[in-house]
Amino acid sequence: MCGICGVFQSSGKPVERQLVERMTSAIQHRGPDGSGFFISGEVGLGHRRLSIIDLGGGAQPISNEDNSLFVVFNGEIYNFIEIREELAKKGHVFKTRSDTEVIIHGFEEWGTECVNRFNGIFAFALWDANRKRLFLARDHMGVKPLYYAVLRDRFLFGSEIKALLEDPACARLVDLKALGLLFTLHYVPSPDTLFEQIKKLPPAHWMMINADGMTMRRYWKVKPQIRRDVDESQLVETYRGLVEDAVRLQMRSDVPVGLFLSSGIDSGALLALMRKHTNGPVHTFTIGFAQGEKTNETRDAREMADRFGADHSEMIVGPEDYAKYYDRYLWDLEEPVGNETAAAFYFVSLIASRKVKVALTGQGADEPWAGYHRYIGIKLSGVYSRLPKFLTERLIPGAVERFTRNERLRRGVTSLNEPDVLTRFVKVYSFFSPSMKARLYQPWLQRELSTNGQQAREALRRWQTDVADLDPLTQMLYIDTRTNLPDDLLMVADKTSMANSLEVRVPFLDVRLVEFIETLPPNLKLRWLRGKYLHKKALRKWLPREVVNRKKKGFDNPIDEWLRGRMRHYIGECLLSDGAAIHRYFNRKYIEELVADHEARRHDYMRQIDLLISFELWHQKFIGS
Repeated sequence: MCGICGVFQSSGKPVERQLVERMTSAIQHRGPDGSGFFISGEVGLGHRRLSIIDLGGGAQPISNEDNSLFVVFNGEIYNFIEIREELAKKGHVFKTRSDTEVIIHGFEEWGTECVNRFNGIFAFALWDANRKRLFLARDHMGVKPLYYAVLRDRFLFGSEIKALLEDPACARLVDLKALGLLFTLHYVPSPDTLFEQIKKLPPAHWMMINADGMTMRRYWKVKPQIRRDVDESQLVETYRGLVEDAVRLQMRSDVPVGLFLSSGIDSGALLALMRKHTNGPVHTFTIGFAQGEKTNETRDAREMADRFGADHSEMIVGPEDYAKYYDRYLWDLEEPVGNETAAAFYFVSLIASRKVKVALTGQGADEPWAGYHRYIGIKLSGVYSRLPKFLTERLIPGAVERFTRNERLRRGVTSLNEPDVLTRFVKVYSFFSPSMKARLYQPWLQRELSTNGQQAREALRRWQTDVADLDPLTQMLYIDTRTNLPDDLLMVADKTSMANSLEVRVPFLDVRLVEFIETLPPNLKLRWLRGKYLHKKALRKWLPREVVNRKKKGFDNPIDEWLRGRMRHYIGECLLSDGAAIHRYFNRKYIEELVADHEARRHDYMRQIDLLISFELWHQKFIGS
């Protein structure tokens, strides 16, 4: 796991070494074990290394035998041993034991098609000196980030935005379209970022850049073919085999591999399989929260660790820890998200980094398997739409609006009566409804952006087109897996773990697993009102029934209570002060109303407030106060 960056001068002018060095230094935290450079004429590549595979011989950039190809790589190719053996039989000669080198020889052998052979998490850049072209690619699920900027006379890329901003020509301007997406979807979907000039390569895409311009292609597009003849017992066995093989592959490392352990089935099953595939105890890591006794997972996680003989570490995080981290929270994240649990990943990564360089996580099992409450609404919407209109259009929404503070329930009911699938998805995601955005946006911003979510629908439509003829649940899971997952949850996990120089791997997002799950009919994912049906059935082999049936907790934390108490100054400084940058964009009086209603407990606006604070902190760090 590493950090990469680079420059290509489309004008043909020589690259300034100092720029590449500054870009590389900006992401030093991603690779504290060493740095490397390749600078020749119009191209410059930079690399920071976190040594995990081939500790002595895997330094980058790596070249082929005649020095015509050079690569810098962030991530892991889990099946590199198998690919290496195949390439060696074809006559390729390897000089290291690293997974990085299979990218070079894979490109020599298969060209751009090499990415379809890689099972892993990756973002890499490969310079073809003979053809004067730069090839970049990002993994199937978007686990590893890759940002780029096309300037007047050069192309920049990097694992993090900070690297690109080392170039003074890369302007720090807010992209207003992306701002509208953020306050509709609570994240910015690829290829946009909140920076006007900076984009992110979407998952499962590659780019080719030369003096004539840029070409982008999507290399993985497998439309789900839903199975009709279903033998549950056979499907369970197939899925178990895929999960176990994913864990086996992702434990490949020349350093110890740990595990983020919760109280749930996903990380519990990973622990059982890791214990099977290692000789010593597995290092496991859990955090809990002060004032979070009702939702903390520490006791149950400790019992799980004891069951499998793990070497367990845990940490109780308090408001002082959060307040101290918030000063650099958005500097690490670089992209604000409406995810109040995001900072928690930093602390579990922090304690893990004290013992290991690599950790597995159970992330990624919810989106393909319908593991969140929002998917239940898809099932209920058909029934709801058949009720009398006076109930669905007036009585029920009015009662929910008047008598419940539950923000998720209010959003869910708003979406139930929406006949258009994509519009319903957007309503489910939106913390800020169109009427709220109409009051939130400054008049000039309302003239720039629609408040009805049209831009968000268009951003998601490119993925919905693949599955528009399939059932609504399959559509939503497909879209979520390719948008919300990489652009929110996986981005947060990558940035917060790499801020601690820790690599995080996600076995449940092995591309073979995702392709298999997406062939299953909806009732094997969401059975009645319970998600992850076949997933849970399969995992019973490795876990006791009480763990399989345990209610999901996630990273629930008492940030709401902390913001009312010891962290109250963040509301004052970020939302209510005269110097807050958000007042350029948003109506101060309406923000004051949101805060007052929330603190009086008339409404639950925790998520809206958290998103506003995140945007203000991001703006202070990157744009200016």
